[in-house]
Amino acid sequence: MRITTLSIGDELICGQTIDSNSANIAAELIRNGLRVRRHLTVGDNEQDIIEALTDLSAINDAVIVTGGLGPTVDDLTAPAAAKATGSLLVLNEEAREHLYNMTSKFVGRPVRAISEKQAMIPDKASLIPNPTGTACGFYVIHNSCGMFFMPGVPSEMIVMLRSSVLPVLLEQDTAKRIIFCEDLNVFGLGEPQVDDLLTGIVRPDSGLQLEICVSFPAIRVTLRAEAETKDKAETLFNPALESAQKNLGDYIFSQGDATLCQVVAALLQRSGLSLSLAESCTGGMIAQYITSIAGCSSYFFEGMVTYSNSAKVRRLGVPEELINKKGAVSSEVAEAMASGIRAVSGSDIGLAVTGVAGPDGGTEEKPVGTVFISLAAPDGYWTEGFLFGRNRNDIRIRTAWTALDMVRKYLQKRSGSQSTF
Repeated sequence: MRITTLSIGDELICGQTIDSNSANIAAELIRNGLRVRRHLTVGDNEQDIIEALTDLSAINDAVIVTGGLGPTVDDLTAPAAAKATGSLLVLNEEAREHLYNMTSKFVGRPVRAISEKQAMIPDKASLIPNPTGTACGFYVIHNSCGMFFMPGVPSEMIVMLRSSVLPVLLEQDTAKRIIFCEDLNVFGLGEPQVDDLLTGIVRPDSGLQLEICVSFPAIRVTLRAEAETKDKAETLFNPALESAQKNLGDYIFSQGDATLCQVVAALLQRSGLSLSLAESCTGGMIAQYITSIAGCSSYFFEGMVTYSNSAKVRRLGVPEELINKKGAVSSEVAEAMASGIRAVSGSDIGLAVTGVAGPDGGTEEKPVGTVFISLAAPDGYWTEGFLFGRNRNDIRIRTAWTALDMVRKYLQKRSGSQSTF
């Protein structure tokens, strides 16, 4: 089945908003054995929308359109769709009633008069219900192509896609294939290293594909097997997945959608251990990551941003003579910071980072990007030095991720779920 997505909005083509709808549609379809051939984006220009719909309807079996169904002057999708399909734009009573009901629900009282633009749809179209928003979508067949129109609000679109669009597509697609897909999320390796480790695993000619996508600072590896039957797809997919998991080892921090923060949170909850932070060059970034996960109060005690040398001495008990001798950016000071925050907070694990984030402050011995990370735990200390040679923001992000990954590996080793640290 030939399927294309069409995203509409000036904010998309001007770079103000990232088009997440196309990605979510493609991911949802592939989970159901369907593939998107291409993505197209046009701005809020009626003629451009008409031309796009006309061209796409001639070469596709289905087009999934998002955006431009709102109440404002720049929402032109419905009138463009009417003109492209030779329809009349009419007031749909069902859409009108839905508009008033949902608006009343949002404002908490009956609404007497509102713009009914969102209830205007092509007369040849069928309504697509919108359970969570004011604007209904619609479905029209043109040039033997089914065209689905939905609002651009991602939360509304995905509900409508799953409940109304996918069932129609699956019913129409008589030649759909079985697709197995898995994402392996990797941290600590570069793209060329990942590619080398996975050489020889895939066989594109047999329906087994591999994608490596950099999503700084992590890398996402996607394995995809496609076949006529479930058994054939499994026969392709399972050995390849096992090989990829073995070759990448504990550089894989999760499979599927789980973030590094979510993985660390789950491990901390499962272990019953508590965590505290002493941050210098990251300035609280690690604490921000940790506290982005609901329920973190059960394992996260506190975090200190001890940026200055005096703060390291005063708050963490780092000996002043140690800083004078080794420098604030050193393995010895990092270990003293981790030990200090663990003692001050009473947590099981103390995690500390210190480094030169730049752009100034580097020396020949310790250039910009030099970072030391230390983890203090009941069973010992682990301290490592790194050189993250990019700009200031990248250095801080890579430091925060590496520190969290150190916690992950420690907890996995402690629980016996993974062998290396």
